[in-house]
Amino acid sequence: MKKGAIKLSSLAIGKSAVITSFEKDDLYIKLMEMGCVPGETVKIEKIAPLGDPISIMVAGYNLSLRKTEADFIWVEELI
Repeated sequence: MKKGAIKLSSLAIGKSAVITSFEKDDLYIKLMEMGCVPGETVKIEKIAPLGDPISIMVAGYNLSLRKTEADFIWVEELI
């Protein structure tokens, strides 16, 4: 079951979500190369003490994103 779309950067540690879209086109290719594609499930693994970077599990591996990069990814949280 899914909720409404939110930014990946606002997802809490341990929560999972499905990527729905990207906000900015210039990061789209970079994010896709890292496995962040629409329809892919992501899980927040860790968030640094100051909120940046964010470690996520995507496509079977851990990926660290800057908070500004995570701000451009829209997801629907899984319940």
